[in-house]
Amino acid sequence: MADILIIKTGALGDVLRTTSILPGLVQTQAAAKITWLTAPMASDLVAHHPLVDRVLCLAAGDSHEIAAIQADLAAKNFSWIISLDDEAPLCALASALQGEKLTGACLDATGRPGYSDDAEAWFGMGLLARDGKAAADARKLANQRSHPQILADMLALPMGRPELPLPDASCRHAADLLAKLGLDGERPIIGLNTGAGGRWPAKELPLARVVETVQELHADLDEQAQFLILGGPEERERNRELMQVLSKSKAAGTCFAAGCDHSILDFAAIVASCTLLLTSDSLAMHLGIAARLPTVAFFAPTSAAEIELYGLGEKVLSEAADYCSYRPDADNSSITARRLTAAILRVLATS
Repeated sequence: MADILIIKTGALGDVLRTTSILPGLVQTQAAAKITWLTAPMASDLVAHHPLVDRVLCLAAGDSHEIAAIQADLAAKNFSWIISLDDEAPLCALASALQGEKLTGACLDATGRPGYSDDAEAWFGMGLLARDGKAAADARKLANQRSHPQILADMLALPMGRPELPLPDASCRHAADLLAKLGLDGERPIIGLNTGAGGRWPAKELPLARVVETVQELHADLDEQAQFLILGGPEERERNRELMQVLSKSKAAGTCFAAGCDHSILDFAAIVASCTLLLTSDSLAMHLGIAARLPTVAFFAPTSAAEIELYGLGEKVLSEAADYCSYRPDADNSSITARRLTAAILRVLATS
């Protein structure tokens, strides 16, 4: 039996997309038993996966929790430790545990955070890159492989896809919400997740552009589409303002607010209830991909190449010079309503 430890704690969307490695691990490792170490907020994203046997939670910056986890796993000799977080305490933890093989972030010979040679393809584009940030950024911009492709190649696995099994209670929650809002299940529901939290302002679409996109789609789809405004707690005020503006538009009667206070699994079920998702590079995007939902995703500061849509949608990329610069103020003005609408219409026509 292969006992495998995966260390991946954040961010939420990154945890979910990393589940793409699970089918390959089970396929290639005899009778694999998988333990996943993650953050408490992310536990629901892996706890229901049928290929995960045990989930352990810790906060990466909590030395007491890390010490407790280390003590819990001290007697275990893992066949393979796959360490995918670059924080120093987690690198130290990966190096301290017993394993026949370690791939990914760990402490180097000098005791500093580094990574194993076989993980160069991923960590060479990040903060731990051995030749510095400028070289890492250049590789990030030039990269054309998706995250699941990179991880699959790094681990010598067949490429898989993320999966998030949803409990019945979350599916009922979503169905009840849509019924309460009065959405018509016979008409297309376009989920709009156009915010992105506070860290990456350039990931967000300006509200005026969202309204323009809705109005164009409302006309192009003969007023049949319904629009469900999505977001988390950080989007509460933004979505309130968006609904206020939309309530005065020609699409007013077709716009609905899903609310911003759902659990992760309930939110995932709401996203999965849509016909198509228009989204920033965010948790909602990864939820849509895991749900195999037709998706149009837009990108300005981050890499579109890393996102694998599995043939279920389109990406709309910034045409500005600072695309994929990971600047919080990257220019996203070229992601126009016309480009978004055209992509949505194409995906709807083929989905």
